[in-house]
Amino acid sequence: MRRLTYYVASTLDGFIASPQGAYDFFKMEPDYLDAIAAEYPETLPASYRAFRGLSGPGQHFDTVLEGRNTYQVGLDAGVTNAYPHLEHYVFSRTLTQSPDPKVTISTTPLATVRELKAREGRGIWLCGGGALAAELRPEIDAYVIKLNPVIVGSGIKLVDTGFSPQRLQLTGARTLASGVVFLNYVRQPA
Repeated sequence: MRRLTYYVASTLDGFIASPQGAYDFFKMEPDYLDAIAAEYPETLPASYRAFRGLSGPGQHFDTVLEGRNTYQVGLDAGVTNAYPHLEHYVFSRTLTQSPDPKVTISTTPLATVRELKAREGRGIWLCGGGALAAELRPEIDAYVIKLNPVIVGSGIKLVDTGFSPQRLQLTGARTLASGVVFLNYVRQPA
């Protein structure tokens, strides 16, 4: 069965974006981009993949999931599909028609993810955001948190569930010279 991985950048105080959805406070240092290009090249937008000369299937994922607000960042920049190399799903209650033929709009995150997990293929990447992560939390098998050395005080939470403890098991950690720490976790068995 395929795994759902929440692969996302976070601040030290647990936010993935500003209250308005911006994430430009995350510094894209060369070592950070090099680490992503080496380990998770499929998570880079198509334009940057082309710039870096990256092509072909990724190492981990063949499917990407986004919430409506995360997807809107690309739309605002004129990009209807930042990940044409992946099967692409956007979950929305307000967006009824896809602006791109290769992006599927769904209103049923849990049902869609369960169906995707039952199919053959590589992993499924949950790109964001915090409300979607909260809704999909029962199906998230692994977390890759790119912990950035910045505190922002408020914004969109990593997982917006309220108080609801869930134990995770650390399976790997790598610190970059820029201070970003890649933390890998899996759900702890109940």
